Amino acid sequence: MPLNGIIAIAAALAIGLSTIGPGLGQGKAASSAMEAMGRQPEAAGEIRTSLILALAFMEALTIFGLLIAFMLVGNIN
Repeated sequence: MPLNGIIAIAAALAIGLSTIGPGLGQGKAASSAMEAMGRQPEAAGEIRTSLILALAFMEALTIFGLLIAFMLVGNIN
């Protein structure tokens, strides 16, 4: 297999694998936050703030995977 093909596969894997984990984590975090807000509506503001912060950190992992994929695609001749 030529080197360009291997780099393209690596870029696809970088994007694919870097979105699976954060995607599942974001779903679990949002589900837990909605459940917590339902149980304690008076704490909804604090829960929402913590949720948004956690989602931002999880999304950063996905962006790092996208950055690595762009770097790999940039190496294709």
